[in-house]
Amino acid sequence: MRPVTLPSVLAISVLLASPRATQDPLIRGFSAASAKEEMRWETTFRALPSRDSLRSYLQLLSARPHHIGTAYGKANAEWIRDRLISWGWDAKIENFDVLFPTPLERVVELVGPVHFKARLQEPSVAGDPSSSQHTEQLPTYNAYSIDGDVTAPLVYVNYGVPGDYETLARHGISVKGAIVIVRYGGSWRGIKPKLAGEHGAVGCIIYSDPRDDGYHAGDVYPKGAWRPADGVQRGSVMDMPVQPGDPLTPGVGAVAGTPRVAISEAITLTKIPVLPISYRDAEPLLRAISGQAAPEDWQGGLPITYHIGPGAARVHLKLRFDWKTVTLNDVIAKIPGSTEPDHWVIRGNHHDAWVNGAQDPLSGQISLLEEARALGTLLKQGWRPRRTIIYAAWDGEEEGLLGSTEWVEAHAAELAEHAVSYINTDVSSRGFLGMGGSHVLERFINDVAKDITDPETQLPAWKRVQLQTIANTAGDDRSEARSARDLHINALGSGSDFTPFLQHAGIASLDLGFGGEGGGGIYHSIYDDFSWFTRFDDTSFAYGQALAQTVGTAMMRLADAEVIPFEFTRQAQTFRTYMDELKKLLSDKQDEAAERNRQLDEGLFQAMSDPQQPSTLPARLDTPPHLNFAPLENALDQLSKAADHYELAMNTLVGDSAARWPSSAINQLLLGTERALLHRNGLPGRPWFQHLVYAPGLYTGYGVKTMPGVREGIEQRKWQEAEQEIARVAESIAAEARLVESASTELEKH
Repeated sequence: MRPVTLPSVLAISVLLASPRATQDPLIRGFSAASAKEEMRWETTFRALPSRDSLRSYLQLLSARPHHIGTAYGKANAEWIRDRLISWGWDAKIENFDVLFPTPLERVVELVGPVHFKARLQEPSVAGDPSSSQHTEQLPTYNAYSIDGDVTAPLVYVNYGVPGDYETLARHGISVKGAIVIVRYGGSWRGIKPKLAGEHGAVGCIIYSDPRDDGYHAGDVYPKGAWRPADGVQRGSVMDMPVQPGDPLTPGVGAVAGTPRVAISEAITLTKIPVLPISYRDAEPLLRAISGQAAPEDWQGGLPITYHIGPGAARVHLKLRFDWKTVTLNDVIAKIPGSTEPDHWVIRGNHHDAWVNGAQDPLSGQISLLEEARALGTLLKQGWRPRRTIIYAAWDGEEEGLLGSTEWVEAHAAELAEHAVSYINTDVSSRGFLGMGGSHVLERFINDVAKDITDPETQLPAWKRVQLQTIANTAGDDRSEARSARDLHINALGSGSDFTPFLQHAGIASLDLGFGGEGGGGIYHSIYDDFSWFTRFDDTSFAYGQALAQTVGTAMMRLADAEVIPFEFTRQAQTFRTYMDELKKLLSDKQDEAAERNRQLDEGLFQAMSDPQQPSTLPARLDTPPHLNFAPLENALDQLSKAADHYELAMNTLVGDSAARWPSSAINQLLLGTERALLHRNGLPGRPWFQHLVYAPGLYTGYGVKTMPGVREGIEQRKWQEAEQEIARVAESIAAEARLVESASTELEKH
């Protein structure tokens, strides 16, 4: 689902080992003898992934369109299952029945001042056979838009993010009763119709502007990698920041016999009709808009002056969907653990696509398959994981994380008892290793990255990212980057299948992938196929091989460690930075209130151009009150002390024989640490999201909000709610601290 992003946004952390530690373990969580054996098996494993195998998998799996509910999607799932069985895995397909609307009618036409009807079709490209499979391709549309038939003035709202509506308000422009046209970018697509509807718009049209995703960035396909004039980004607009998964079975697995809500009661459908179009179809619409010229940073790449409107431009938008239920196919495969079979290490990537999906998602799926083949080879050579390994190929991810969410909801009780961790991949490309996830796994994944060779530079993958960060920073940040032991991993918002595992089930998770050097503007279009991928992306499959080596090594290490390799010191320090950010946010809100009220007093705002409310001005802002952060500060002190104690206890075991290392009892305590950060009532207004530290923002979509209840309470000026959320977050962190302290005490018994 997610587009490739440059991981240069990774920051660098400082060396965080306890000052009392005298030596780092050879591999965290392993005794000396076990570490040597583990390194031998990992070295054998990393030699096995084959670029030729990756290429053959991609060619087969991307040969036909395979969105959810298609015959080829089912055939792909069965092929994946059968390959896994042939490699020694216990594999099966689990089915769920989910709502999946597809278009029956799509109309976008300019009805004044001139007439124009949008084509709404992506043409085939010479030399690319997959692009001509029109009868199997999904039309260009946004899944989970409601039906609608509206005619209204057209208003251009840039990226359609909250700041853009603030700009409109400053210029006295309202979208009430209008259809908005908005460009992709700036936020996840589902936020655009959500905000438009909340501001009174009756319809939404989304297009890819060539400045962001077209000829302004480089040559377009087929000459180059970028989006051609008729290319369209499909995608879901389900309100996933409220809850992902099947809209009709919220919170429970969508198996046969599950009660379902009526479509009219589904809370994650859009409130207004929305449709994506190409920039060729968008140009006549934008050219027809009059009114104020758009601000400079709103001007796109088309050869016109962009205006905001409203004016004479009127558009007819008509959408009608077939609201059917289809069966999705999740492939689930296991290797049973030899010593702790009731502890599960889980890894997943989705296999469904909007069309052929060579890059999204198969660039990650083929690496998963090659890991599985290599692990099967190790089984034949005598290796046995300590814990049970589960590999999953999810279906229905593109529409709203359907396959993974339904599986997690259906197996919630088992996962609460057994799950150690989840590792996700999705889109992967050439370039730098991107790492995001739970901060208890930060030290762990840094250590793994140091053992992986970047295929382009022959440096450790970790070192390549470090050097890039050094090149892109200056001053103290550059000095810190040079001396850092670990790279700081990103907190996770949403956009792929880690969401239900981390934010609903409280399972420590990682999201991994290479990227930053693959060109591209074919995301969610018919041109994301084998021809494009082998010309412009990971053409030699070297980075697919590196991804398999990275994730496979991580899975082996998590499955084989005597002690689950969580580390809490960095987590405690990272959580403290989140608290500091919240304090600054509160201070910024105080400054914002003072400035807004000053501008109103000086008459610097125009009245809204809303015929029903002609004199409306932005409201005055109340001054934020003092919020009591003391409970959170105290809880973070507890976690920091417990983390230091745990590191000291762990380091007493360094170099000892395996006989002195603890049994699975210590690991059962560690399983609960991420779960301690959940609250059964969830976040305010969205109970499905139960993690109190990591969640997607209500108005960011994919982008993370850390300590989201507090942060969004402050952003939305809900001061009482923000203070209540501070107390809830503090309670959860204190509960985790108590578990870490218990784990430390248990370690000291050995």
